Amino acid sequence: MLDVVAGGASIGFLYPLERAAAVRWWRERVSAVREGRLAVRVVRDGGRVVGTVGLAFADKPNARHRAEIVKLMVRRDARGRGLGRALLTAAEEAAAEAGVTLLLLDTETGSPAETLYRSSGWSETGVVPGHAADPGGTLRPTTFFHKHLGTGPGKRPGKDSAKDPGKDHGSIPATV
Repeated sequence: MLDVVAGGASIGFLYPLERAAAVRWWRERVSAVREGRLAVRVVRDGGRVVGTVGLAFADKPNARHRAEIVKLMVRRDARGRGLGRALLTAAEEAAAEAGVTLLLLDTETGSPAETLYRSSGWSETGVVPGHAADPGGTLRPTTFFHKHLGTGPGKRPGKDSAKDPGKDHGSIPATV
């Protein structure tokens, strides 16, 4: 997270992002993972996490068919190896297994991530000017995307099926 924000990625934080703030942000998500409201996948290179993606499940009764891809991040020194695509695919597969049929996400307009989403079959929903500030604090447009996964017999994770976030349940091999 520190590396991608330092590299200019607009993921909700301003630069410089302090390590304590990043650790606090991740710790605040532990209960959501335990309760099955958030699934997190990581990619490791040896023992080092070089990428991550979250899948946030909707909590409203009329929205249980959808989820949102959140915080897709790959360290700058690990880019160009297909890890972003592997993380996106892993999140899509986790969503389908959970019975989700519609995925949503947003990204800074014109960012490299926008190219990844388009080439992965995501459809642009629209652009909102000045939606979010980049790490330097400048308001930038945000492009919203959606992807239909079709119907599936999957089951949404619940409290009883949530995995221990302290264990590595969602790693993807770094050699993609």
